[in-house]
Amino acid sequence: MAYSNERKASVIAKMLPLHNLSLRQFSRDERISEGTLSRWRAEARAQDKLLPDGQSGPKGWTARDKFAVVVETAALNEAELS
Repeated sequence: MAYSNERKASVIAKMLPLHNLSLRQFSRDERISEGTLSRWRAEARAQDKLLPDGQSGPKGWTARDKFAVVVETAALNEAELS
């Protein structure tokens, strides 16, 4: 099945840290196959978008990913972080 660019962008945005669902749960919620979601996530990571990597540990985050989040959020105030 082909998905529009808008749908794909919306789904990728939901893969970002605040939602942080497993691919299995996300697949059920969005009604998109796990394979498609996994491919989209890999493509987004290749473009340096920060998304969890299912192969990197129990929470899906590598030490590099965690450090990148700290660096990106260090300048934000409390309201911006929430």
